Amino acid sequence: MPGSQTRSRARERNNVLNRPEFLSLNQPPRRDQGSGEGRGSGGPRRPVFRQQSQQEDPGLRGSKDSSEGGLAADEVVKEDCIQLNPSFRGIAINSLLAIDISLSKRMGVYAGVHGSRAPLRSMVSLLALTGHALPWLFGTLICLWSSNTMAGQEVLVNLLLALILDLMTVAGMQKLVKRRGPWDSPPGFLDYIAMDMYSFPAAHASRAVMVSKFLLNHLVLAVPLRILLYLWALLVGVSRVLLGKHHLSDVSCGFALGFLHFNLVESVWLDSATCQTLISIGTLRWTPFV
Repeated sequence: MPGSQTRSRARERNNVLNRPEFLSLNQPPRRDQGSGEGRGSGGPRRPVFRQQSQQEDPGLRGSKDSSEGGLAADEVVKEDCIQLNPSFRGIAINSLLAIDISLSKRMGVYAGVHGSRAPLRSMVSLLALTGHALPWLFGTLICLWSSNTMAGQEVLVNLLLALILDLMTVAGMQKLVKRRGPWDSPPGFLDYIAMDMYSFPAAHASRAVMVSKFLLNHLVLAVPLRILLYLWALLVGVSRVLLGKHHLSDVSCGFALGFLHFNLVESVWLDSATCQTLISIGTLRWTPFV
């Protein structure tokens, strides 16, 4: 008897089904399981497969994470290569922009000044106001209303159209570019009315050059007055830089844009008959069938 007991114990030890990982095979099937699990041997085996899948998922996730990390690292390396190897054109443009911003900030000595420089800032602001759109639009309308000659009305109508063209073109370009000034100062009330809310291009500089070229071309002026007109256009652009409203590049592009506006108006100059028709429409005295 003792020999048979020792033999049975040895058999139980050597039995593979008695190992911990195979204990679920020795358990009887549960009858209180849900309808989703099968009967017999199919029911208890499902947790084993789930456990195996759960054991395999971390490895798959780790491989996926490593592959995604490798792709992200490659993208970062490519971006670093692009930044570390810029083109000569990019270096030149960035250098010019940096110089432009630095010089514009140094020249903006009257940007928000209060104290001893306040009187000088008022004078600079008054000089900049002479290039604003509202004085020139209202002044042209008043002169047109009081003019009695057809030649004068012809010049004034074309000047009014040139001012409107300059106003709309600059406002559209500013809305597209949306460049802030060197000191990022908020626009004033008159700037909102004239739609001059951004920095590029400088509306005052464009209008000053266009008006000065227009007056020099259509008025007979003495040499000192002609020099004063050129000087006035230049000082209007510089005043906007001194007030911290524009960069130097904004003013330069404004000067070029004003010159283009003048050439465009001269190329599509309206004759006296067309101007009289426009005046009749504006004053509600137009009779097209007469």
